Amino acid sequence: MKILMYSVRDDEQDAIQAWAAAHQIQVDTNDLEFHPETADLVKGYDGLVIQQRSPIGGDASLYQSLAAAGLKQLTSRTAGVDTIDIPAAKAAGLVVTNVPAYSPNSVAEMSVAQTMRLIRNLEMFDQRISQQNFQWAGLQAREIRSLTVGIIGAGRIGGTAARLFHGLGAKVIAYDVVRHPELEDALTYVDTKEDLLRQADVVDLHVDLNETSAGLIDAAALKLMKTDAYLINTSRGPVIVTDDLVAALKAGEIAGCALDTVEGENALFNQNHQGEVLQDTNVAQLMQMPNVIITPHVGFYTNLAVKNMVDISLDDVLAILNGETTAHAF
Repeated sequence: MKILMYSVRDDEQDAIQAWAAAHQIQVDTNDLEFHPETADLVKGYDGLVIQQRSPIGGDASLYQSLAAAGLKQLTSRTAGVDTIDIPAAKAAGLVVTNVPAYSPNSVAEMSVAQTMRLIRNLEMFDQRISQQNFQWAGLQAREIRSLTVGIIGAGRIGGTAARLFHGLGAKVIAYDVVRHPELEDALTYVDTKEDLLRQADVVDLHVDLNETSAGLIDAAALKLMKTDAYLINTSRGPVIVTDDLVAALKAGEIAGCALDTVEGENALFNQNHQGEVLQDTNVAQLMQMPNVIITPHVGFYTNLAVKNMVDISLDDVLAILNGETTAHAF
């Protein structure tokens, strides 16, 4: 049995080699994304694992060719599967799996950390200190126990974030099409997204990217938020309409935001653009705003999360190849 993993980073190698040794299975890797022009590399392998932010591309024939080559599955070692044409894959007889909960704490803790930076004005203090300005006038902070945190998408990650915020003393409200009774000791559900936006001092997004969540936060939604409220996005970039966000920040419609993901991030994130003029004018504008924090989609990037993404994805491949089922199949 042989498994090929695409888009592998150096920091994943220890976990990959440990899994391979423990299961006595050959696992080979490359640093390429899986696309039609790189798909031939999987020939001769029994299992396929990918990780990417750009769509696979091609048409249904790509998935059919994988099945014809003897593959039974297509596994993403991330939660998001919008890069995969799932109907085409399933029609070809491939089982598509993901890793929906590699470490809810990793992303939830990122949301809490960025919220704390915003409400304590730490980003602005850093900028003042870098200019040897040690004054604090105008940057009085707010305590999190005085705030209402609104979670949009109270699933595995959003639910974990809710418990963390609740533990810090915040009032937590949530909007989700699915309500989880086990979370009601930490949060209170509201009936609509609009209700949440009007009430929350911090709006924290934890939704999957799909046709209903794309553009979830647009100009109309931003106008419903309090002018002293903050927006946190550690989910997916297209959930926010970036043009509308830039306009709202310029108009003072919200107090600031922390973005771990943005529209069009594939052209920027995990790349070094030092000394260049950024072609993404929205990101360039956001970076110049003192009340905006941008990080390059690293909410997931912790030691435990990386190991879990490797282990769970490879466990699923092995299960499918052995004729077993997995709870992570679509």
